[in-house]
Amino acid sequence: MVEDVLAALAACAGVDAILLVSAEPAARALAAAVGAEAIDDPLQGGQSAAALLGLRALPPATRRALLVPGDCPALDPAELQDLLRGAQPGLTVVPDRHGTGTNALLIEPPDAVAPSFGPGSGARHLEHAAAAGVPARTRRMASLEHDVDTPADLQALTRLLDARPGAAPRTRAALPTQPASSGRRP
Repeated sequence: MVEDVLAALAACAGVDAILLVSAEPAARALAAAVGAEAIDDPLQGGQSAAALLGLRALPPATRRALLVPGDCPALDPAELQDLLRGAQPGLTVVPDRHGTGTNALLIEPPDAVAPSFGPGSGARHLEHAAAAGVPARTRRMASLEHDVDTPADLQALTRLLDARPGAAPRTRAALPTQPASSGRRP
């Protein structure tokens, strides 16, 4: 999944640089393969802590940051380009398919609001932005709605990939194949 996310980010013309935060040497090697900078996450404090590590590693002149987890392999570079092209200062929350989690967070400037991922993070990000006086909005993106936290999420992602044959080739290759139906019921 991480390989597909990195490939989509690298294919998006609106992405200037990619930082990957992980304690996994294999993930950091994948980042290097696409020209991304790998940031070690020695404490493994969760997604919010990793996002903060990445934000702190940004060059001081960075105007905005997009935080995307590695378990959203259906990410479409063209859809991402549209998001970046229409970006406004403040916070943009891209929710998961349930409408409660955050599968991407666009922050302009990068220190406007601290990331707070996990259950209920969509509303929490909007609340934190309001408390800080930062303009905030929600923007749905079909290709970012599918992350994988549960077996049901994996099934939903599999159905999405079945409908989009060219999407997420590395993830697709790792999914179990379904045997062809004979048309007969057992």
